[in-house]
Amino acid sequence: MKALLLLFIAMPIIEMLVLFEVGGAIGALPTVGLVLLTAVVGLSLLKRQGMSTLLNAQEKLKSGELPVHELVSGIFLAVGGALLLTPGFVTDTIGFCCLIPGLRQLLIGRLVTMIKPNIVAFNQTGGVGARNAQESRQGSIDVEYTREDD
Repeated sequence: MKALLLLFIAMPIIEMLVLFEVGGAIGALPTVGLVLLTAVVGLSLLKRQGMSTLLNAQEKLKSGELPVHELVSGIFLAVGGALLLTPGFVTDTIGFCCLIPGLRQLLIGRLVTMIKPNIVAFNQTGGVGARNAQESRQGSIDVEYTREDD
């Protein structure tokens, strides 16, 4: 929680410093133009990637599969779009990383690697409704849930 608060305090300061540096190097109007250009290009990319992800999710649903990968990609696309609408070059860079398919997959892979041990540990210690959790040979997590009424 403290890290998130620090991020919300530090990010605008970092953005302002970068904007001042770029503005000092190329001028104020070109800097504003670049910020607007990254927003337009990013929203175009977001629209294209969002539609592709939505169509893939619909196909998986039609075939009876859960579109887990598409849902996670959709979250990354939403975060990337929000970051691109935020003025600044640092947030634009992070936003583009969320929108470009190869980089997005890399970020998702790292996120899964980071949170997977926490999910397994939570389930093995009797997390909410969890009764049994174990990793299978393929690296997925098998979990059985039971509903416990009050």
